[in-house]
Amino acid sequence: MPSLSVTRLLLPAALLATLAGCSILSGGDRNAVTIYSPSVQVQVDPSWPTVDWQLVLSKPSATRMVDSPRINVRPRPSELEIYAGATWAQPATDMIEDALLRGFEDSGRIAGVGRAAAGIRADYRLATDIRRFESDYRGQPTPTVVIEINAKLIHVVDQRVVIDRTFRQELPVGSTDVPAVTAAFEKGLNALTADVVGWALSSGQKDTDGGSLH
Repeated sequence: MPSLSVTRLLLPAALLATLAGCSILSGGDRNAVTIYSPSVQVQVDPSWPTVDWQLVLSKPSATRMVDSPRINVRPRPSELEIYAGATWAQPATDMIEDALLRGFEDSGRIAGVGRAAAGIRADYRLATDIRRFESDYRGQPTPTVVIEINAKLIHVVDQRVVIDRTFRQELPVGSTDVPAVTAAFEKGLNALTADVVGWALSSGQKDTDGGSLH
């Protein structure tokens, strides 16, 4: 598994007050905040096709709680809090977008891929919505990391939705420690990225070839 990048720093008092007021799950020195940055390295599946079309990635959408650098935890079904003294290096939407872009680029299976803002001419567009990016206790003594996104592959010329699918990764942590939780997030993000990349390449190629996707 790729190693999780960790940085410690002192945050401004105003931000610390915001973080501390949102969670009671972690104690310790409130002036020290650990920043976690999951690393994504996708393993290429030999079954993935090599395609000659180009793809753009739309900026992922998400609710306000998800679209932040806070590490969300659900201690009870109706409650959503954050881990005090810990944060992501970037919001979940940026993490997902970066992971997908790197996954497609590193696969070596696609003619061209870029962010929508890059302005490249593309045949397909991948739109994603992040539904869950949190650890969930589910009434258990240790949490389960849950990452769930909906992805739509769209044909650019006629804006036709080629295929739509929801991807989900659930990883029991086996510990309440924040480093263990973030390591599970990294593992889940790698697996989910591989699932989406392989699915998009295969689905786009089938559509290009005129095959059935259902």
